[in-house]
Amino acid sequence: MQLKRLITIAVIAVSLYACKEDNSAEIAFEKEQAEIVEEEKILEFGFDINNYIVKRDTIQKGDSFGEILQRNNIGYSEIFKIAEVTKDTFDIRKLHPGRPYTLLYSKESEQDSLPSPNTFIYQNSQEEYVVIGLKDSIHAYKNRKPITYVEKTATGIIESSISKTLEDKGLSQRLAYKMADEIYAWTIDFRRLQKGDRFKVIYTDKYIDDTIYAGIQNVKAAYFEHNGDSLYAFQFETDSIKGIVDYFNEDAKNLRRAFLKAPVQFSRISSRYNLKRRIAVYGYKVRPHKGTDFAAPIGTPIMATANGTVTESTRRGGNGKYVKIRHNDTYSTQYLHMSRQNVKKGQFVKQGDIIGFVGMTGNTGGPHVCYRFWKNGEQVDPFKQKLPEAKPISDSLKVEFLDHIKPIKQRLDNIFFLEAEPIQPENTITEDLNTDIQ
Repeated sequence: MQLKRLITIAVIAVSLYACKEDNSAEIAFEKEQAEIVEEEKILEFGFDINNYIVKRDTIQKGDSFGEILQRNNIGYSEIFKIAEVTKDTFDIRKLHPGRPYTLLYSKESEQDSLPSPNTFIYQNSQEEYVVIGLKDSIHAYKNRKPITYVEKTATGIIESSISKTLEDKGLSQRLAYKMADEIYAWTIDFRRLQKGDRFKVIYTDKYIDDTIYAGIQNVKAAYFEHNGDSLYAFQFETDSIKGIVDYFNEDAKNLRRAFLKAPVQFSRISSRYNLKRRIAVYGYKVRPHKGTDFAAPIGTPIMATANGTVTESTRRGGNGKYVKIRHNDTYSTQYLHMSRQNVKKGQFVKQGDIIGFVGMTGNTGGPHVCYRFWKNGEQVDPFKQKLPEAKPISDSLKVEFLDHIKPIKQRLDNIFFLEAEPIQPENTITEDLNTDIQ
C-alpha cells in the first residue's frame, strides 16, 4: 500500500513537472514570437510603416501641394482647410522639384473606391522633413532624422595622386578636398605630390538613420609626410561664441593664411595669371591675363578670401557684375563675372562670407569667377605671394590647445600606415533629434 502511494505521488509529480515544462516552453515560444514581431517593426518618420499603405514619389516640375492632394482624392475645400491650419509650419508654395514625399494610407482604405491619405510627409533635405496630418485633427510639425557620427581613421601612400589613392582604398574624395583646401592649403601643393608621400587622418563620418551615408563631417587631426617634412594638423576651436575653428600644428602655429586659397569650393583653375598670354581670337596678340580663373557651375557661391570692406559692388564692361574688397593698406581682391552680387558697397565681410554667385556676365566664354589680387596697388599672382599668416592662437589658449592635442597626437602616431578601421562602437556619437523643431 505504501509503495502504491509513493508510485502515485511520483506519477503526479512527473505530470506536474511535464505540464510546467510544456507551459514554460509555450511561454518561451510566445515570448520569442513577440520578439520576432518587435524586430520586424519598421520605423520611418516616427511611423511604423507596417501599419500603413505607403506611396512614395518626388515633386515634379509644376507640381503644387493642392494638385498632389487632389490627385490623391482630397477635395478643394479640404485642401484649403489643410493649407490654412498648417501655414505657420509649412509653406505650401515652397515645394522643390526632385524632393521626395511620402503618403501614408490606413490599411482599411484598401476597401475604398477612392482612398485618400492620412498623412503627407515632405522631405526638404536628407535630414529634415515635415509631417502633415490630413484627417481628423489636422496638424503639421517639422522634424529631423536621427544623425549618427562615427569617428574613423584612414591612411594612404601616394602613387600618382591623392584622389587615386583615396579611390583605390574606397574612401571619400571629400577627404582630398578637406586636406587640400581646408587643412594644408598653404603648406602643401597637392598638384605636386610625390610618389611615396603618405598621410593618415582621424575623421568623422556622418550617417542619417544609421544607414544613409551623408559624407564626412570633419577632420579631427591629420599627418602628412611630404618633401621630407612631417606636417601635423589638429582641429581646435579658438572662439566658441563665434564658432571659429582652425587647424594648428603641434607647436600651436596656425596652418591657415589670412587669405583663402580660392574663392570657390570644388573648382578647378581654368586660366592662370599670365602677362604673356596669347589668344587665337585676337590674332595671337599678347593679351595679359591679370587674374586667376576658377571654373565652376553657374550659381556656385563665391567667398571673400579674407576679411575686409566692400569698395565696389557693381557692373562694368567686360568685368560684368563684380565685387571688389579692400582688406588693408596692402591687399585688395576682386571677383568678376558674377550672376549676381550678395553684398553692398561699404559692407564689412569676413573670410568665407558669400559675396556673390558664379555667372557669365561680361566677356566670358564659360561660367567662372576671375579672381584678381592687388598688392600695394599692383595686380599680382596670389599664388606667388608670401601671404601673411592668420591670427595666431592666443597665449591663454595655447596651454589648453597643447593639453587638448596630447592624446590625439599619441593616437595619430600609433596608427600604422595602410590601416583604416572604425574606432570602437562606444565612441560613436548619436544626436537624438526626434523632437519637434519650431
